[in-house]
Amino acid sequence: MQKLILALAIAVLTAPAQAHDFTSGSIFIEHPMIQEAPPNAPVLGGYVTIYNNGDVPERLLGIESKAAEKVELHQSVVTDGIARMEPLAEGMEIPAGATVSLGDDGTHAMFIKPDRRYQAGDEVAATLIFENAGPVEVVFNVEERSAKAAPNHEGHGK
Repeated sequence: MQKLILALAIAVLTAPAQAHDFTSGSIFIEHPMIQEAPPNAPVLGGYVTIYNNGDVPERLLGIESKAAEKVELHQSVVTDGIARMEPLAEGMEIPAGATVSLGDDGTHAMFIKPDRRYQAGDEVAATLIFENAGPVEVVFNVEERSAKAAPNHEGHGK
């Protein structure tokens, strides 16, 4: 019984440390993450889910981070059977009352020319820039590459 109580106490005490969500006004940002890149990769793919709990549309205009030369919002587009990444020049719309994810429909944040090789367990500070909510400081957790392959980003950042 004492082991069970100890395990529950540890779970309760560490839960806030494991939380990885951010809020700004009506915007809720859930679990920003970057997949660990292969050695010598010139880019990192970032993913995040954003909830707009407000009554007006919002737009993610971009992401800034000192951990990379630049960060771009991208979407995978297939034209004539060839997949390529294209910048989301207008940002990403988040309709009122809706949820969108960088990670759906081939969207992602491309951290171009990171300042070092980030590995699982690392954290990358960044600022999400919203049209109405303004800048929101977040931390992207670097996680192991999943068995489900992320988009191939070869050729980015050159």
